[in-house]
Amino acid sequence: MMNSKLASIYRTFAQEECRGVSRLYEVLARNIAEDEDVMNFSVKVKEGQPVPNLLFGAVHYLLLQGKPHKLKHFYRSMTDHPMEPEKSFPYFKNFCRLYSKEIGSLLQTKLVQTNEVRRCAYLYPVFCEVHRLTKKPLAMIELGSSAGLQLLWDQYSYAYEGEEVYGNRNSSLLLSSEVRTNTAPFLLKTSPPAGKRIGVDLNISDLTNEEEYLWLKALIWPEHHERRVLFEKAALHYAKNPPQLVEGNALELLETLAANVPANETLCIFHTHVANQFSPSMKKDLLNKIRQIGKRRNVFHIYNNMDDQKLHVDAVINQKEQRHTIGRTDGHGRWFEWQPPRIIFD
Repeated sequence: MMNSKLASIYRTFAQEECRGVSRLYEVLARNIAEDEDVMNFSVKVKEGQPVPNLLFGAVHYLLLQGKPHKLKHFYRSMTDHPMEPEKSFPYFKNFCRLYSKEIGSLLQTKLVQTNEVRRCAYLYPVFCEVHRLTKKPLAMIELGSSAGLQLLWDQYSYAYEGEEVYGNRNSSLLLSSEVRTNTAPFLLKTSPPAGKRIGVDLNISDLTNEEEYLWLKALIWPEHHERRVLFEKAALHYAKNPPQLVEGNALELLETLAANVPANETLCIFHTHVANQFSPSMKKDLLNKIRQIGKRRNVFHIYNNMDDQKLHVDAVINQKEQRHTIGRTDGHGRWFEWQPPRIIFD
């Protein structure tokens, strides 16, 4: 019997997430929604995980590993001249049948995690603004850090309008983004000094581990060549200077981690596209913990997806809370809006 709930998930995924973004995944998702055999793989996915992303990631991972099959000819990540997506589903179904054991194992053990390093392009102006106010090195605690590529924000270079380059101008990784407001952000030509940096996640990804590196690469959709290149370059920075990553519950560990940040550094707690996975009680708990930290020291909280999708900068300065909305951001960091935060710091 067809699983109507799963079928609906795949149809919604095709329409709302794939359309205009990945023709291959759109075609595959629509066909899976009508195919009980392939859809049955999805019942093995861990509860709470995005079902289509995990199945597509598992198949992509096996292809990148070198599993032989004609399906690879439909993947832009595997060939410069992919075949028409409309003809892909029979090959996809056959691949799933041939490698059912491997796919089942991946669905039960892997998680969908993103490492969109380009999001640093809208974080960089925030960090410049914070440093302009505090004049201290910036200490970072990232919640839901995965591999921690955003913790290395000061090692990348940035371009917004024109030819001017900011940040680490000798970096091999240039992140460009469009500012979609008339107000331009304040940008330091060179990266603000970075202090302690800590990432915390329930499942840390170690990019020096070939299997974990390949899994994160497989989660990048086949047509997204630029995202893949940015990830590969960021991974090289990671290999040279891996950040401190802690595996565990971010909410339980936050106050302890904050207590270990030197007093002469400005504490910034940040997370992007993570809080949408928090329950209302978890969000409330996070804000309470930041208030508690704010009783002992100044703290900045940079985030999105708490109450809306906009980027926010909140602060507790001298035990007084401030809340500021920056604006909308693209999920992959290709553009953002900028409303300067009017932070009172005295």
